[in-house]
Amino acid sequence: MPHDHSHVPDLQGDRRVAWAVAVNIVLTLVQIAAGVVSGSLALVADAVHNLGDALSLVIAFAARRIGRRPPDASMTFGYGRAEVVAALMNYTTLIVIAVFLLAEAVQRALNTSAVEGWIVVVVAGVALVIDTLTAWLIHGMSRDSMNIRAAFLHNLADAMGSLAVIVAGTLILLYDWRLIDPLVTVLIAGYILFHAAKGIRPAIHVLMLGSPDSPALHEVAGVLCDMDCIEGVHSVHLWRMQEHENAFQAHVVMAPGADAMTLRAQIKDKLADRFGIHHASIEIETASAQCPDPGLIG
Repeated sequence: MPHDHSHVPDLQGDRRVAWAVAVNIVLTLVQIAAGVVSGSLALVADAVHNLGDALSLVIAFAARRIGRRPPDASMTFGYGRAEVVAALMNYTTLIVIAVFLLAEAVQRALNTSAVEGWIVVVVAGVALVIDTLTAWLIHGMSRDSMNIRAAFLHNLADAMGSLAVIVAGTLILLYDWRLIDPLVTVLIAGYILFHAAKGIRPAIHVLMLGSPDSPALHEVAGVLCDMDCIEGVHSVHLWRMQEHENAFQAHVVMAPGADAMTLRAQIKDKLADRFGIHHASIEIETASAQCPDPGLIG
């Protein structure tokens, strides 16, 4: 019975993601149609961004489900990194989309055309409401998932983009300032690039087996060196197996007379209690039979 209860939050989260995907796809179709009819590139740009958000949520949804699969012979660490891979895909796609929008904005700035301001303002207003609804749907899940957090930030960016489009449409209605349309497109594309560049770094860091921000490698090694019966620590590896799970590996030189099995158990208990590290591989050595020229890292 407890096993069943552990999946309830995940299922509720899946439903929220599914609803967020549905409303974003509907909004994208409406915006594209309205952008074509009105001649507004900014509206189409916002629609493409919404489509990117919908696709990122689809990928995140699939990754969440894959990530729950238990370890097996082909994936002995489990499938938790599926969400990190999905995040990398999402951010890379957004960067490509933003570059495309910048190129289109330059072409439109050189060749301005008529824009139906009323259609732009009304559809952007609807988009603002839906973007806010989507952000509300996934806000609670954004704290614990790299994918969902990125999608949440994107929806906030969408809301800001919709506000910018409303301003552009209003200026077109009042002053027939057609250049504002490509200018707003540049702002939206720049905002996408900013968040994509910021978000892609931690995803790459995890996939490159980078160490976590906390705890620091030297802090962990220092705590072990201060333990009784330990004369030295070397060949240390500290990395993130998944977004929220760290792993540790080290060679430990034990003092004469110490018991290797007892010491290994004490080290693992210390790592779990002090740093929340539950996956640790510890190789016990003696001073006379340790690695030649050992270094702390690697």
